[in-house]
Amino acid sequence: MSGNETPRGPVDSSRVPRYAGPATFARLPRLDEVGRADVAVVGVPFDSGVSYRPGARFGGNAIREASRLLRPYNPAQDASPFALAQVADAGDIAANPFHINEAVDTIEAAADELLGTGARLMTLGGDHTIALPLLRSVAKQHGPVALLHFDAHLDTWDTYFGAEYTHGTPFRRAVEEGILDTEALSHVGTRGPLYGKQDLTDDEKMGFGIVTSADVYRRGADEVADQLRQRIGDRPLYISIDIDCLDPAHAPGTGTPEAGGMTSRELLEILRGLASCNLVSADVVEVAPAYDHAEITSVAASHTAYELTTIMSRQIAEARSK
Repeated sequence: MSGNETPRGPVDSSRVPRYAGPATFARLPRLDEVGRADVAVVGVPFDSGVSYRPGARFGGNAIREASRLLRPYNPAQDASPFALAQVADAGDIAANPFHINEAVDTIEAAADELLGTGARLMTLGGDHTIALPLLRSVAKQHGPVALLHFDAHLDTWDTYFGAEYTHGTPFRRAVEEGILDTEALSHVGTRGPLYGKQDLTDDEKMGFGIVTSADVYRRGADEVADQLRQRIGDRPLYISIDIDCLDPAHAPGTGTPEAGGMTSRELLEILRGLASCNLVSADVVEVAPAYDHAEITSVAASHTAYELTTIMSRQIAEARSK
């Protein structure tokens, strides 16, 4: 979309009730209806890399359904993201559920194609395995990127049952492949038991800093966001959000829940505090609706994606105005 074109926004809810019509993200147009997008919302219905409860393959569409209630003005960021930039739903990337390595290659190729149009990606998972091919693709555009990883878990383990690609290994692979800027890596929201203290030692050697969920509780969202902004600086930033960074009270519908997590309010406030960072793409993963109650998890995930989309849209509009 050129700077002179008016973005096509969501379906008008005064004419079509929110519960009617196709469930695209935030009731936005499909990518094929607008030609190209500044921000492409894309689903990856893949969960063959999970180590416990499956079901995240249905997460993307659950988030889309919950996003019907999102409205076009975001008062927390004082922005109308869908008027600032063209945001469109790019549908799903169809990945082989029976062959993880092939699926990883398919996701990377599809992300390459979308990013090649100039779009930024807002990806709806799917399990956390998908973060690796997405990071590979983003790094082709920007070089090694800063990473903020919101999660109950480190996801820097080496293998499960000899498999190198699982939802617990993507960020170790990413460090090994040199696609992350190891001066600006942070986990946020981690908690719970580990296999051993060596897990933390290995993680630190890779360059990760850790902000636990207890740190967020004690220090508050504003202080945490300020610390993260300082660590990231002006580097190109990728944000990867496992919905299990939230406490099971706020996100029961996920594959590996851990007690003692962040509230949805804390997560959203931290993200809003990162609005000045150079966010080049993001994902929200591990929503497993079969374990959800009253769409609690899907609603939290849809609002999370909305805040991330708003940040990207604002930055696109600001860059065009210069």
